Amino acid sequence: MKVVVTGGAGFIGSAVCRLFAGQKGCEVLNLDKLTYAADLRTVEAVSALPNYSFAKVDVCDRAAVEQVFSDFQPDAVMHLAAESHVDRSIDGPAAFIQTNLVGTFTLLEVARDYFNGLDEARKQSFRFHHISTDEVYGSLGDEGLFTEETPYAPNSPYSASKAGSDHLVRAWHHTYGLPVFISNCSNNYGPYQFPEKLIPLMILNVLQGKKLPIYGDGLNTRDWLHVEDHAKALFTILTKGRIGEKYNVGGCNEVTNLDVVRSIFDAVTALVPKAGGRKFEDVIAFVPDRPGHDWRYAIDPSKMRDELGWNPEYSFETGLTQTVEWYVEHRDWWAPIRKSKYAGQRLGQGAST
Repeated sequence: MKVVVTGGAGFIGSAVCRLFAGQKGCEVLNLDKLTYAADLRTVEAVSALPNYSFAKVDVCDRAAVEQVFSDFQPDAVMHLAAESHVDRSIDGPAAFIQTNLVGTFTLLEVARDYFNGLDEARKQSFRFHHISTDEVYGSLGDEGLFTEETPYAPNSPYSASKAGSDHLVRAWHHTYGLPVFISNCSNNYGPYQFPEKLIPLMILNVLQGKKLPIYGDGLNTRDWLHVEDHAKALFTILTKGRIGEKYNVGGCNEVTNLDVVRSIFDAVTALVPKAGGRKFEDVIAFVPDRPGHDWRYAIDPSKMRDELGWNPEYSFETGLTQTVEWYVEHRDWWAPIRKSKYAGQRLGQGAST
């Protein structure tokens, strides 16, 4: 199977490339613009394989994307290219509209033209898989779970742009017959995540003896999904899913932000005792909350389990331990990022300014 992976140098996209090319034997073309959060070091494990290739292409550049499709002749598209950090969407929403909406529209149009030119046998096997987020559903109260039927209620520029892209994919299926899947995942974590996100940010702050900033009272809750579990779920959907369906992918690991940070502090200091030096209560710093901060996300993944036979393999405890160990052992990966791309500063205050 020949698969185009958009955003394949990003966090989730690179995990998809490593799984599809390295373990599943797919022929993978990684299409990525290489923005600030992309890093080709994330795909070094497969970069020398004969079934892996890379094209530096902006998903909004229709002519370039058309050339990729014409040359590579894919059987499937895994669309992961997106701006994804809520805080950055607050400070600069325009990039999220451009990449997440215009980029998805451009890719859909190229895929539609390509699909219409295939013979009937290849049309039957072609798939377009759009990977999205549970944040499109908005915020839960203290009870309940997001299902595939939960109404959309996005609350940030990021989630609104992803909700819009979901709707575009659905429309291109129902109007034009493009064979699509949509999947919505909970918060991902794991190796190679850009350190603006909560878990890697806190790991590196502990290692560097910095304060651990926690939004609000720290009781906002997320369902955590290890990126390797997510990549396996995406392969399962691509190979077993029903065309036109959407699937929620969750890790079944609900944890408050405060408890996540506490677990990170404990895990890092157990491995590197000199990184602690103080009690947890002495290093945390409660800071003003993010504008429009959703209270709780939690996914019901029963459709994935019952229909496709997928279940997450990592518990939050085993996944976090593996992730902390990776960052401790791979300073050579994150130190240049901290130095030249992102030093750990607070983002997402654009609404208040």
